[in-house]
Amino acid sequence: MEQKSAAYPLLDKVNSPADIKGLCMDELRTLCAEIRQYMIECCSVNPGHLGSSLGAVELIVGLHYVYDTPKDKIVYDVGHQAYAHKILTGRRDAFRNNRQKEGISGFPKRSESIYDAFGTGHSSTSISAALGFAEAAKQQGLDEKIVALIGDGSLTGGLAFEGLNNAGAGKADMLVILNDNNISIDRNIGALHNYLLRITTDPRYNKAKKQVWDRLGDGWMRKMVQKFITTTKSHLVSDSGGHLFQAMGFRYFGPIDGNDIAQVVETLNKLKTLGGPILLHTPTKKGKGYAPAEENQTVWHAPGLFDPETGERIKNEKGISRYQDVFGEVLLELARMNSKVVGITPAMASGCGMNLLAREMPDRFYDVGIEEEHAITFSAGLAAGGMKPFCNIYSSFSQRAYDQLIHDVALQKLPVVLCLDRAGLVGEDGATHHGCYDISAYRSIPGAIIAAPKDEIELKDMMYSAMLSEAGPYIIRYPRGYGEGTGWTSHEFTELVPGKGELLLGGKDIAVIACGPSANRAVEAAHAFKEKNGWNPSIYNIRYIKPIDKELLDKIAETYSVIITIEDGSLIGGLYGAVCENIAVKEKKIRVRGIGIPDRYINQASQLEQREECGLTTEKIEITITEESKKICKKD
Repeated sequence: MEQKSAAYPLLDKVNSPADIKGLCMDELRTLCAEIRQYMIECCSVNPGHLGSSLGAVELIVGLHYVYDTPKDKIVYDVGHQAYAHKILTGRRDAFRNNRQKEGISGFPKRSESIYDAFGTGHSSTSISAALGFAEAAKQQGLDEKIVALIGDGSLTGGLAFEGLNNAGAGKADMLVILNDNNISIDRNIGALHNYLLRITTDPRYNKAKKQVWDRLGDGWMRKMVQKFITTTKSHLVSDSGGHLFQAMGFRYFGPIDGNDIAQVVETLNKLKTLGGPILLHTPTKKGKGYAPAEENQTVWHAPGLFDPETGERIKNEKGISRYQDVFGEVLLELARMNSKVVGITPAMASGCGMNLLAREMPDRFYDVGIEEEHAITFSAGLAAGGMKPFCNIYSSFSQRAYDQLIHDVALQKLPVVLCLDRAGLVGEDGATHHGCYDISAYRSIPGAIIAAPKDEIELKDMMYSAMLSEAGPYIIRYPRGYGEGTGWTSHEFTELVPGKGELLLGGKDIAVIACGPSANRAVEAAHAFKEKNGWNPSIYNIRYIKPIDKELLDKIAETYSVIITIEDGSLIGGLYGAVCENIAVKEKKIRVRGIGIPDRYINQASQLEQREECGLTTEKIEITITEESKKICKKD
């Protein structure tokens, strides 16, 4: 869908933050409006994370207006809200290719721009990273200001509080901006907060305070005055959470209207002159400036294609279920069957499909916020208490809970079902979000089961089998996006025995062992190969990467001289590694060739483009089979 490009008189002149330094306040307001319109125009035809970025425009414009970037460092949390930052820092035109192959990343990326101080993609990292920058500047005697911009959702992550605790205790010279897009400013009490803000950020007040503090010394009088000030201020601002941050060693300011550029600039100018750990609370409106995004913030977090004039979303009508939909429907069905089934997710209910359980059985649904570590250990506690927890985490985010999976689940052999959504290549989100490493990471855990369904029916059966199992952890990995169109809804539950694969297509000379939906591409490639060559290799669906079907591998080793493994995961330590380990002990000369994600990071592109790059498409698999068949012919 093509849209006519709008005119942006101010924005078209901005090629770096230096270009906005001389703008007056009215011009800054106009610039903010143009940035919003530009983001809406670009994202309507090239989807991205729109809602959060719309809400953070004034904060980002204000930061680049007040601070001297890139000398001063701005660290963004997650990066969902950083689109205005990219547009202001020399990537305005490149933003039209945001998240596309050969385009710019949808997240801050150090290799992309000197203005991207720290790469992000996962949440809750900004405060710890900013603290590192602050200490590095201190150690080297550098005159740099450090700012972390973090959302209220990311602040639920434990890492954020670890950073706050360390920064407050160490009296680090840094500013943390809490971009709180869950609540609005209450106008009735806003004047009181603004009054307190004007007093506490006034340079004369802070100079006088320092002089008084110095004269009081470290004795009982200073402690008594400090206690009085803290108690009084706590009563005045504790409704907004200031007492918590002050207890952690931060000076708390706010809340201010984060969507009022005048307030943002005025406040940042004052806070810039202060030292030590400071937290500024800035409520904003997610989706600000675009009515559809303001009215339905969940959908417009990442809305896909849409008509910018009407806000009508353009749906991709494939008539095939997504794996996420299958998971949600099956989990609800299992919960109806078994009163012990509960669902746990770290802030991904809609994305993973668990919102269906939440609507029908809210008492058996737990959204724990962005707390992957807690989600796993909480699930372990539920399992130890006799429940059957299904914990759904995106594969890349599960990396954060590796210790909990070993120490709290596996070591105690607790029957926790861990469903890894977005396993494999995820598309436009790129390297920070690929689910490449779960097989390699978890295959070494004693007692773990790792299952990879080839289609919707197998996902349904594996979830059912996991419910019946007392083993743990029982890990089921499946990709982002649409399935195979198998008609899974009418399929009756069938228990699958862990460690048992299946033959999908009989053939000769070459054995192709695949896991997940790649097994279907392998069958397609074998058929295409046969049309040209008159014969086809055998195709096996391994189903369970751990425990792997050793009986099947023994049979393959006795029959074939060439094995090709296919997986939507890292070749190092994955299915390829598992097969090689088993074949290595055989006294056979067998060639094993792996197709999967290589030992490098795969940049943003469509899933199809990424799979083509890694050799995982039907056409690429056929080419690999052809290459191996020619080697066999030469030997003969």
